[in-house]
Amino acid sequence: MKEKIKIQNLTASYNGKSILRNINLSVIQNEILAVIGPANSGKTSLLRCINRMCDFIPEMDVEGDILLDGVSTFAKRDSTVIRRRIGMVSPLPVGLPMSIRDNVTFAPKVAGCKDPVILEEIMEDCLKKSALWDEVKDRLDMIATKLSGGQQQRLTIARALSHFPEVLCLDEFSIAIDPVTTMRIEEILKELKKEMTIILVTNLNFQARRLSDRTAMIFEGDLLEVGATKDVFSGNTQQQKTKDYIEGLFG
Repeated sequence: MKEKIKIQNLTASYNGKSILRNINLSVIQNEILAVIGPANSGKTSLLRCINRMCDFIPEMDVEGDILLDGVSTFAKRDSTVIRRRIGMVSPLPVGLPMSIRDNVTFAPKVAGCKDPVILEEIMEDCLKKSALWDEVKDRLDMIATKLSGGQQQRLTIARALSHFPEVLCLDEFSIAIDPVTTMRIEEILKELKKEMTIILVTNLNFQARRLSDRTAMIFEGDLLEVGATKDVFSGNTQQQKTKDYIEGLFG
């Protein structure tokens, strides 16, 4: 099994307040890794470090290293390259105030693609992979903000896919959408796993259980444990706190 991402001694703080402490974690290529834990445990901060969004938070200090295919992501000054390889889908669906077509082709255009035929191919492929094509193919020039919440969430996935990422980070993607749409997106993620590595932050334990290959538990900035999802959710945990969280005794 190949390590796609290796997190080494990662520590992060906001305005001097510790939010992640000495995190060591490997993410295997073509797996879905679920990251669970109570609110404010540092899960979102972990994703921000992985795809270098932390660069845009002046009050956030980060130490340690994160390797992508064995190469340090922090050693690269141009974090744009890292964010193209490691895509991010935020919790709330946000369609950019432009057409559906422009939402998906925006990133390829910024990256230098000018061929309209290639741009159309990228757009169609990404919309199909996000299970949105059939619903919007006849209204691609419509402003994306007019889509439903579930459609906008799938559009954010399509937009992330337009970078051709090797890793896709999702931060509580189902927080603002209905259960039926959530299940559709979960099926999409299972298919996307064949092409990329997925890191899923979720507060829904049942979602982690049915979707992920392995599960990592973070509590108050500490990585308590990581293991096969079937083991973690069958009660075979290393830490009692993990078991208590999964059983709903706190959270």
